[in-house]
Amino acid sequence: MATTAVTTEHSHEQAGPRPSHGNRRIPWGRIFAWTAMAVLMLITLFPFYWMLRTALSSNAALYAGSASLLPVGFSFDGFARVFGLQTGAEAIAAGGSGQAIDFWRYLINSVIVATLVTAGQVFFSACAAYAFSRLHWPGRDVVCGFFLAGLMVPAIFTFLPNFVLIKRLGLVDTLLGIALPGMLMTPFAVFFLRQFFMNVPVELEEAARLDGTSKLGVFFRLIIPMSAAPLSTLTLLTYIASWNDYFWPLMVSYSDNSRLLTVGLGVFRSQTPQTGPDWSGLMAATLVAALPMLVLFILSAKRIVNSIGFSGIK
Repeated sequence: MATTAVTTEHSHEQAGPRPSHGNRRIPWGRIFAWTAMAVLMLITLFPFYWMLRTALSSNAALYAGSASLLPVGFSFDGFARVFGLQTGAEAIAAGGSGQAIDFWRYLINSVIVATLVTAGQVFFSACAAYAFSRLHWPGRDVVCGFFLAGLMVPAIFTFLPNFVLIKRLGLVDTLLGIALPGMLMTPFAVFFLRQFFMNVPVELEEAARLDGTSKLGVFFRLIIPMSAAPLSTLTLLTYIASWNDYFWPLMVSYSDNSRLLTVGLGVFRSQTPQTGPDWSGLMAATLVAALPMLVLFILSAKRIVNSIGFSGIK
């Protein structure tokens, strides 16, 4: 017993005095980081909240100059006008222009064009990326360098040549004419997939070739399944970019048959009643258009970050 008491006392002496809670240092760095994070989140999310607040307000209350953070004159009339649930007289009485917006047609057109662009661009970009990264042919690196130099060319510079081409093909004011320029490939998509294909072990491809698999079979049966993560990331990014495109569809589409949702919202904005812009209806339409892509991006944000980090420059 005495030996145990001496040992315990000796161990306490070696451990030294325990730090008291009063001497604990305040983690100012962590506090600053979380504060900055909260401020950035507030700055980012506040516009979306203000859109929702405006969409749920009445135009009469908005024109009165209310600065309340909550909806003023709470009403769903803005969403009713967007979905075509109000007559012209009811829309005018609620502060709208009275002009109908074919929201569902615009939505279907946007889905069709975004799907065509995404499917074509991802497939052809994967083919080009495989040719630039795994196949050996004369002048490959030179051609790849010139092709990737297209990353430095602003997309707006290609609008006029593309419009002339689409017009000569007789595809103006058609969904195919809107989707065709973006269906083949883009330098960013080729570069993104090329970097991932270069990280695939060559031994796997050589083993498949020894088993009698052709190069085309290696691409479809080995490379594509192994590239599911970056392909899904590129698919998501391409779909969002195509969904949000505005200037090119504005140049090519002239009627409701080929008008996309972004252009339709612009037309809806231009139909300003005499009392002022229909802010409630416009914000409601913007929310409905942005909500699917926003939810899709939030659900896939982690995969996007991981794929971009893995497809780094080699």
